[in-house]
Amino acid sequence: MNIRIGNGYDVHRLVAGRPLILGGIQLDHHLGLDGHSDADVLIHAIMDAMLGALSLRDIGYYFPPSDPKWKGADSVKLLKQIDQLIKEKGWRIGNIDSVIVAERPKLKPHIPAMTKRLAEALDVELDQVGIKATTNEKLDATGKEQGICVHAVVLLIKD
Repeated sequence: MNIRIGNGYDVHRLVAGRPLILGGIQLDHHLGLDGHSDADVLIHAIMDAMLGALSLRDIGYYFPPSDPKWKGADSVKLLKQIDQLIKEKGWRIGNIDSVIVAERPKLKPHIPAMTKRLAEALDVELDQVGIKATTNEKLDATGKEQGICVHAVVLLIKD
């Protein structure tokens, strides 16, 4: 069995007038993430980890922000495209581990819904999708609630 590990990171600024979407779930919050697509930092970090595991560049290569067709794109749909690319290369997800760094909103109540949404989108079991949330203890731009960032690791398996 061959295995590969990929590491992903994404950050987006919090702004007024945009929905807050994390893990394919819209959360009730007065600020949302700024970006060309729906700015779902969790999914973006996971996609970059998937691509990185196979040295397939990054999500900006496949979905460039300069291309108007990705304006407002649903990141779950983009994730499914990356998953298909991985499968076409003969790989499957072993597991995903991620950490969302945000001061607010409190994410713990939303993690089960995010986990379910991602597991369904990727056709994996719930226990293959790990999502944790933490704060930056009010340090740096994330801690001052100017943005949200995510770190993700993905293990890919080739049988």
